[in-house]
Formats: sequence, structure tokens, C-alpha cells
Amino acid sequence: MDTTQIRETIQMVKEDNFDIRTITMGISLLDTVGGSVEETAKNVYQKVTTYAKNLVVVGQQIEREYGVPITNKRISVTPVSLIAGHADEKEILVLAHALDDAAKEVGVDFIGGYSALVQKGFSHGDLALIKSLPKALTETDVVMSSINVGSSKAGINLDAVKLMGETIKAITDKSDTANSKMVVFANAVEDNPFMAGAFHGVSEPDVVINVGVSGPGVVKRALEQVKGESITVVAETIKKTAFKITRVGQLVGTIAAERLGVPFGIVDLSLAPTPARGDSVAEVLEEIGLEQVGTHGTTAALMLLNDAVKKGGVMASQGVGGLSGAFIPVSEDAGMIDAVQAGTLSLAKLEAMTSVCSVGLDMIAIPGDTPATTISAMIADEAAIGVQNNKTTAVRILPTNGTKVGDMVDYGGLLGTAPVMPVVDKSSADFINRGGHVPAPIHSFKN
Repeated sequence: MDTTQIRETIQMVKEDNFDIRTITMGISLLDTVGGSVEETAKNVYQKVTTYAKNLVVVGQQIEREYGVPITNKRISVTPVSLIAGHADEKEILVLAHALDDAAKEVGVDFIGGYSALVQKGFSHGDLALIKSLPKALTETDVVMSSINVGSSKAGINLDAVKLMGETIKAITDKSDTANSKMVVFANAVEDNPFMAGAFHGVSEPDVVINVGVSGPGVVKRALEQVKGESITVVAETIKKTAFKITRVGQLVGTIAAERLGVPFGIVDLSLAPTPARGDSVAEVLEEIGLEQVGTHGTTAALMLLNDAVKKGGVMASQGVGGLSGAFIPVSEDAGMIDAVQAGTLSLAKLEAMTSVCSVGLDMIAIPGDTPATTISAMIADEAAIGVQNNKTTAVRILPTNGTKVGDMVDYGGLLGTAPVMPVVDKSSADFINRGGHVPAPIHSFKN
């Protein structure tokens, strides 16, 4: 980095809420399978604590030396259902606790990968893991989970969609906040460093470092300098800003990997907001020209933002991956919360926006009495957008018992505070209860 870039980075950190959102170490667990689930759990703990023992220390060193905040240090592992063997829903909890204990031992913020990939059907381990989720997510502190229910190649497993709606309700009965630790995907990616959806794909190296960077505040500040300019200038400004952000992520990731003695994987350039004012994707969209996010034109502005971010990132790093784009979680974004409370932003508009952004219906509080089949239908809609458009979509819906529309639910820290949003009160039960498999779209046949 030359002197000008260093000065720009210092300004981004001090004035624009720029941070490296996460350094995530991906660790394969395929070689940890033992003769019993207890033996496997012991091997999992040993491998995670061996490889990640210096992850937090190295992250802190880089923060001090380069002056760039690294908000989280995280671990992702092979989807646990793949190493579960014959374990049932009670026995597999031993693996959840082994992950939790290992993560606490090395001091990371989260460990992701208590996951299953069920887009075409269930294995024994998949069903055991899903059925264990209400206990796994309430008995552990830093374990994160993801379930992939659809893909453009496989279609949508409607039985899994139905089961996940029921599981989300069962989790709610145990905790008002535990669903924030689980996401339901279509087209999940193998190198995503962001939680709750991070897992270490089977095609990844044994151990790897992936970096997630975030800078909505930086993008907003850059757009403030081009007020009144054409949308062409706006797109170019976003692209150049994304380039700068990604270069910092590439630097941090390369140094971290070198010091830890493992390969460097990818930079995920996702504009991930925080609850802080000035660090909001909604505010970026409003800087583009919307009076408030959710009004007409929001989807178009978001498409522009997402595309320009990806183009700038690809120019800056040989390894851009993960999700890379713009996140629109409601609870984690001050501008999104404002729009919901003003009545400008609805679930229907958020669904439309997910067709052009990085993830989907994310961190959205709904009334606790919402039927499981309605939640499943929300998942099905998001999966359909992802499968048909060959993109990643996801749902992290948070039903909260004892709340009504307009109440605020606090999830703490980066997870923020969400206003409870209204849900359409007409039933989707007959559709969801059909079960079966939604076939892959015709464009999936490419061989």
C-alpha cells in the first residue's frame, strides 16, 4: 500500500466506521470421524483448538500494527451432519458442545458449521442434526447453524422447508433469541466467512483463512462527494470505493494466513451494516437518491449498489468469494429499522430486494404466534428466488413469543434490535403440507 492508500484507510477507519468484519478460519473435520460420537467429538475439539489456538492473538496483532479494527475472529467447520455417523438427535449434541467448548478455548466470537445440506434429501445425520437444533442452539453459546434446503441444480426440498418452519417454532419455544444463530439457505456457498451461515465446504483446503470486510459508511461518505451527478458516476464511485475496501481485506487476510501458516482463501466484500448510525446499507441507498429505503426505486438502487460492489472487489483481489455484495438485515441496520417503523419497508418489499442483493430475509422479527407453515412459506419464497436466479438466498426469521407488531426485540451486540413486522394472515398450510420436491428449473440442465 502506498502513502495515499494508507491515509485513505486511516480516514475510513476513523470517520466512516470501516472495519474488517471477520477473520474466519475454515477447518475440515472430515478426518475427525471416530468409532463413536464421543471419540469424534474429542477429535473435533483437538483439531479445532490446535489449528485455531493463535487465531485471536494474530488478529489482535494485525489490529495494533495496521490500525484496522477486526470486529470478530471466527471459525467455520465442515457441516457437522457429514461426520455424525449413526448418532441420533440426542447423541449429536455431543458434537455441538465440543464445538462450543473448542471455540471458547481459543477465544473466538463464533463457530459456524453445525449445518446440513439437504437440497435433494435427508441422510440420517441430516435429520439428527435438524431435530437437535432447539437444544443445540439454546445449550451452546457461540455455535452457529445453517441448513441448505435448495439449489439451482437440485431444486427445493419442500419436506426440508416444512421441517425448518417447525424447527424455528420449536426453537422459539425455548428462546426468543436463539433463531438469530441459524439461517436457512438456498445455494449456500462453501467459503462464506459471515455468520450465521458460515461452514467449511468439502472442496475447501484442510485449513484456510477467509476474510469478510464491510464498509457501508465508507461508500456513503464517497457518495456524498458526488451529489447531483449522474447514476453512471454513482456506479463508478461505488466501484472505486469497493476496490479500496477490498485491498485492505486482501492485505489483512494475506498477513493473517502467513502468520498462522495456512493458505489464504478469499475476501468476501459484503456491505454488512451494524446498528451504528452512519454504518447502514439503507443510508447508502438513500444517498443514491431515495427519500427512505423501501420506497419505489429501492430495488433498482440496490441492484446498482450490489453490482458495483462486486465489480470493484473483483478488480482488487485474485480471491473474491463468499457472498460479496450488500446485506439487508433489519435488526442490524439503523436505516432499515427507521423504514420499518415509518411503514415504508414491508416484508413484501424486502423479498423483492433480496432478488438483487447478497442474502435474503435477514434478522426479521415477527409475531410469535405466526404459524410454522407461514414461516416455511417464507423460506420457500426465498429459496425460489435463489433457485430460479442461480444466486444465494437465505432466511433468518425471528418469531418472538408474547410480542405484537411494532414491539422492539433486542438481540444484543452486532445483532441489534428489531421491530416486530406484520405477516400476511392468510394460510399457506395446504401448499407446505403437500411436501415432496420442487424440481430444478429448466436452466439447471447444462451438462
